[in-house]
Formats: sequence, structure tokens, C-alpha cells
Amino acid sequence: MLSILKYLLILISLSALASDTKTNIIFILADDLGYGELGSYGQEKIQTPELDKMADAGIRFTNHYSGYTTCTMSRKVLMTGKHIANLPMGDKIPSITIAGLLKNAGYKTAMIGKWGMMGRPGHDNSPGEHGFDHVFTYDNQGFAHFYYPEFMWRNGEKVHYPTNKNLLTDEGYIKEKHHGVYSHDEFTKDALGFIEENKDTPFFLYLPYTIPHAEITVPHDSVEPYLKLNWPETPKIIGGGGSKDPGYGSQYVKGYCGQKYPHAAYAGMISRMDRDVGRILDLLKKLKIEENTLVLFGSDNGASPEGGQTLEFFQSSGKLRGDKRSIYEAGTRTPFIAYWPKTIQAGQVTDHISAYCDFMATACDVAGIKTPEHSDGVSYLPSLLGNRHQQAQRPYIFNAWKSWSSVRVKEWKLIANRKKDLSPAERFELYNLEKDEGEMKNLATQHPEKVQSLHKLINKISKRHYTP
Repeated sequence: MLSILKYLLILISLSALASDTKTNIIFILADDLGYGELGSYGQEKIQTPELDKMADAGIRFTNHYSGYTTCTMSRKVLMTGKHIANLPMGDKIPSITIAGLLKNAGYKTAMIGKWGMMGRPGHDNSPGEHGFDHVFTYDNQGFAHFYYPEFMWRNGEKVHYPTNKNLLTDEGYIKEKHHGVYSHDEFTKDALGFIEENKDTPFFLYLPYTIPHAEITVPHDSVEPYLKLNWPETPKIIGGGGSKDPGYGSQYVKGYCGQKYPHAAYAGMISRMDRDVGRILDLLKKLKIEENTLVLFGSDNGASPEGGQTLEFFQSSGKLRGDKRSIYEAGTRTPFIAYWPKTIQAGQVTDHISAYCDFMATACDVAGIKTPEHSDGVSYLPSLLGNRHQQAQRPYIFNAWKSWSSVRVKEWKLIANRKKDLSPAERFELYNLEKDEGEMKNLATQHPEKVQSLHKLINKISKRHYTP
């Protein structure tokens, strides 16, 4: 039972939410950050002191899921409040987004970073067409794979980076003459400026960083501390993720840069992002708006080894099975931290099962506006307030990848393969995640009734009717 003091604090918080002073909302999204790649989630090699302090001062979720196992659909889920079975595949975005709802409620809105769909100004799917007042982003999804772009877009204006031309060599970006502009640094600078400019008005800042998505590269000041550790390294040759489209600029025909020190550079990228999250939190304190700002941090999907680093070296998925593009837990279960001084009690950890489709409902509750009826989300505001007894539960977590679909209901998770030439033993995997977080023991043959009921639910959710 809640203590009287805790209950009063919750009432005070809810009263503040209902007042004329609307709470600012910042959502920081990493790209391909694994469940185990922050210190607060068990990481031992990569230093993330700022995000660890954020977790210590706020609440850390251990059962939070992104929208999908790759980026575009995951981001679409986050923006629309709908799970993937209720969204069209590809870039097309439904008209109602959380940015549009908050803008209509009087918020200034900004999208700074990787949109992950069509970002080019004037396109129907660009962030400017979906509720964002201020937009600073790459030209398109493919362009966002590279950290030294020759141009980006700010509010419909092309921002050129002439010093980024011809930096790429077969071994990486030119170091001795390096004076290029790192896109991540530009996003941080723009985000800090947006917060400063809108400190006196309610704002929603969506900051989807590209770190640590391949390609693996970062300015030398972030690599140097890790080079001193003499980690084992297997250099990566140039290639992967490229395009012959001349619109990508001079660097990208050969693909991702080569990298002599993929482990050190990868760790340096995450530490640089961590540093900049700290800069954002410091600015909120300096402006005296930290107590009126909810800051959320997560990742769009699981970790990926595409840049040349090894997931085993960092234990990137923690104790979970799988990685990016996987139907197993590490494909979509991500680190998720919420920070809101004086409203969220420090040092909390919750096992509440939640997902990116819940963000719209939560943000609407925080802003004091009605959640659209189309939303598939369940607000996790009660969990943020420490009121677990009032927290509504998600009915399920649904995911799909190629021929595979999965559904989680409480502790049970069923994985089903739609291929018709498989036997039931090959088609179904059943796990009890409370007892077997790493999905090592398939219980399908031991619990056929649970397989049957969860399989019916998968069919109902996905609208695909197939039988064993």
C-alpha cells in the first residue's frame, strides 16, 4: 500500500499536470543501441555516466519494447501510437501523430535528427507535414547512414557542409586534415538552441540521434580514451550501406567507412551521445525548467554488428537472445529511462510491460489532452508517478519479422512461423520470460493449450489466418 506521503506527492504531481503550466516533453532516441549497452543495464566496457545518472535520478524500465525490430516501422509506431499490425508497411505515415496533437495543444514542436522515413522538405511523409514546427534532419533514410553529410535540411533550407567533401578514404575519414562536421554534434547544438529558445513556452523535442548506427566513426577525442585500453580489434574494410545515387554526395558510393578500431570507435560513439544527453539535462537545470520537463530515452531496436564491432565483446544484448532484425527479445526490448525531477521518485526500477505505441497515450496524459481513439497505447504515467497499483496493463506485445510473428501476454511469449511446410514442433516456440529471460527453453510441447490460445491471438492481431 502506498504511504500517505507518497500518495500526497502523486496528488500534487497530478494537480500540476492539470494546471495551466504544461510539462515539456523530450524524447531522445538512439539508433541500434542494444539492451545491454548502458551501464545501468549491465554494460561494463562502454562508459555511460550521464545516462546512468539519469537512471539513478529517475526510473528504469526492464520490460520496455520498441515498435519493431528495424527502424522505420519502429519510429512510425512511436509517432502514431499504433502497433505494427495496424500500420501500413513502408514510409507512409497516418495523419495523426503525437507531434500534431501536442502542437494543437499549444506546444512548440521540433524533430532534430534521423526521421527514418522520407525527410526531404515538401514530401508528404516529411516531419514538417506531421506536426513539427522546427525540423533539422538528413535528406532521406539512406543519407542518415553516414555521419559526415555534405548537406542537411533545416526548416526547408539546405544546410551545406563543404568541409565534408572528399574526406573518405579506404581506411576511414581523413584524420590528419580532418576538419569535417560530425552530424551528431550538429543535432546536439540544434537541440540545445531549440530548448533555449523555447524555455518560456511548452515544447516537445523529438531528438532521434543516429548513434550508434553503422557506419562506425566518431571524432578522435571520443575514441582516444578507449584506444588506451588496447582492446582486441579486427579492422573493418570500407563497404556496406552505400548507394550509387549521386545525391548522396562524394563519400557514399563505396558505403560505410573503413574502421581500424571498430570496438574503440563504437564505444566512443555511445560515450559521445551519453555526454550530450548530459549537456541537455544540464541546460534544463541551468534554465530552471528541469522540474517541468519529462525526458525519455530509448532505442529504436536492438544492437547490430554491421559497423564491424562484435556484439559478443560488449555483451550488447545483455542476457537477452537475438539482436536487430530478430523476433527474439533483444530485437525489440530496449533500454528505457524516464527522468522528471520532483515528479518521478529517484532510483526506481519497474518491470511494467510497455512499448513505443504507449508513448502517445502517455504524452497526452502528461499534456492534459485526450488520447485519440485509434491509439493502441496504454499510458505508463502511473508507473512514472510510482503508482503501480493504478497502472493499466498492456494486453499484449506483438512483433513480426519476415515469416515470423510473436506475441507476449504477461510472462508468456509465443513465436510462430507462417511457413506451411513446417511441422508444429518447428513452427512454434513458447517461452516463460519470467523464468527464462534468455529464451533458451522452448516449452511449446509442454503447454499445447497455451500455444493454441496465443496462436489464435497472433492470428487475430495480424489478420493472417493460418492453422497448424
